[in-house]
Amino acid sequence: MTSADQRHHLLALARRCETTGRPDRNLDVDIYEALGFTVRRKPAGPLAPRTPPGGIYQQGSLWKAIGRISAEIDVAVAVIRQKAPDWHWSLQSVASEEQTYEALVAGCSGQGALASLALCAALLKAFARSRSEQQPTQAER
Repeated sequence: MTSADQRHHLLALARRCETTGRPDRNLDVDIYEALGFTVRRKPAGPLAPRTPPGGIYQQGSLWKAIGRISAEIDVAVAVIRQKAPDWHWSLQSVASEEQTYEALVAGCSGQGALASLALCAALLKAFARSRSEQQPTQAER
């Protein structure tokens, strides 16, 4: 996947986070993959009793159950701290007819029906921006 394709994919995932109103295990897996985790998706066939819902990801030599990043703010914050420890982030609740959340990660904003979705949207946008900054310009090619 080219850098431009990666950026487009990250921004599309950010839009999914901002438009969905609820957590989604498929979105969780897509976010982990987009952020560079090695992921094994849940098999389509019969499951073994210990197969975690949503799949697993590799961390070092261990395989761990994918966290509910679209549902749990603690999981979203842990991923930010792991993947971008130097990035600053903030989160606030926006009072309106429907309560929404706004997040800021490394200068990129995201919003969502849940705090975790807002953080995911902002994180994905920040990763997309960092990917575009890594692309060589025409003069550098």
